[in-house]
Amino acid sequence: MFCKLLSYALKGLEPLKVQVEVDINNGLAAFDIVGLPDSSVREAKERVRSSIKNSNYRFPINRITVNLAPANIKKEGALYDLPIALGILCSTGVANISKIENHLFFGELALDGSLRSFKQLFPIICSLNQKEEFNTFKFIVPVEAEKQLTCLNNPNILYANSLSDVVNYLNSKIELPNSIYNYMTNKTATYPDFSEIKGQLHAKNAMIVAACGHHNMLLIGPPGSGKTLLAKSFPALFPPLTSDEAIQLTQIYSLADLLSTSELITQRPIRSPHHTITPQALAGGGSNPKPGEISLAHMGILFLDELLEFNKKTLEILRQPLESKRIDISRTQHTVSYPSDFILIASTNPCPCGYYPNLKRCICSPNKVKQYLNKLSGPLLDRIDIHIETEPLTIKSLNSTENLSTKDMSNSIEIGLERQKHRFKSNRYNESISPSEIATYCKLTSNAQFLLENWFERPNSSTSPTMRSYHKILKLSRTIADLNNSDLIDEQHIAKAIRCRSLDQII
Repeated sequence: MFCKLLSYALKGLEPLKVQVEVDINNGLAAFDIVGLPDSSVREAKERVRSSIKNSNYRFPINRITVNLAPANIKKEGALYDLPIALGILCSTGVANISKIENHLFFGELALDGSLRSFKQLFPIICSLNQKEEFNTFKFIVPVEAEKQLTCLNNPNILYANSLSDVVNYLNSKIELPNSIYNYMTNKTATYPDFSEIKGQLHAKNAMIVAACGHHNMLLIGPPGSGKTLLAKSFPALFPPLTSDEAIQLTQIYSLADLLSTSELITQRPIRSPHHTITPQALAGGGSNPKPGEISLAHMGILFLDELLEFNKKTLEILRQPLESKRIDISRTQHTVSYPSDFILIASTNPCPCGYYPNLKRCICSPNKVKQYLNKLSGPLLDRIDIHIETEPLTIKSLNSTENLSTKDMSNSIEIGLERQKHRFKSNRYNESISPSEIATYCKLTSNAQFLLENWFERPNSSTSPTMRSYHKILKLSRTIADLNNSDLIDEQHIAKAIRCRSLDQII
């Protein structure tokens, strides 16, 4: 008596085929699961035994061996409960073995035989749904997962309440339903309005550039100048997630075990880890690596408050994902890759006491200020497109009537977004322009070229610009020109881009 079913696990966000082989032979009664199972998989024996009995089926008093192949990959979680139970029932003739072809079964079993969802279900089904070879497969899943999975609009996803429902389906006694509802709804997120922030006109204009071209940004200023509130208001400048983006983001959060099985993420994330975060928590880790804060901020914002208080080795982890928009986590057995296409918004004080250059309040020497800012390495600073100083709050700024609101800033961004959509013919932004595309998309006037050359040579500067910072200036200028509805980059656009990188003059 032998039965083999097909199942899938995950390696990062990629599906990994697992064959569930069930063999029942005469001999002393035993129930063994082999194939490198972890403790939660080994415990499936008791769940399967009880669910079969409580579903009014006979559990065989024989020697049962379950093999999860390939044997060199560790199996985790409760996703194999339903395939193991069905393998036993098909082997004993209770369920029709001829109907399991082109079917995939997923579900954790309760002791009474009912089906429960599990955290990996949504990303597994999404990964398989994207592959054409599974168009003819039917996926049997718990009803509990319906609210998440209906957004895939796949009629081959069938929902079952219990083990007996699945057995009756295989025996052609009932038909399992597929959902006709789409539970995906865009909830309106509430963010602070920029009008609540008094003054900071220069910083708000820089945020318009950052939101339009998806540029990373560093805010430098004294305590209480509005850096944190500016960052928390920033997500309001972005359009809502598309259905495909919501699905991918929900996959990541499901793998990180940060969602219930009925939730679907419909809002762009803003992740704000504390400065004591470990490198593993930022990048992701574990024996079977889970996504870290870098991936949880995918398609949203990673806000690092008090940037220079973070451990320097932790910050250096950001260098690769800021460039490649992915993070690769290597372990002895395997390597996984997670998407990390986020906008970095960071804030810091200008000096240890926080009040430089106000010499009446600042107690730091110039060398101490420079030493403090040098905690941020040059290569990481190069990857941050915009460095903007926020101004101390004054009575004049409190009483000023010139105050940009979120609506004003969103309206300013629209023309720049339309120009980028027309330019790239896809969902790309100026920040993603590669070095080979610079000459094509960043055409300069002669005056702009002259100003850029003078900035690059900077005879009075102790440091020379890198090629990366040179490209950042050009991409920033391209975004600023788009906001001004200009095809060519003029000297005013270059000048504004240079002013947006104030730390280039210090570090």
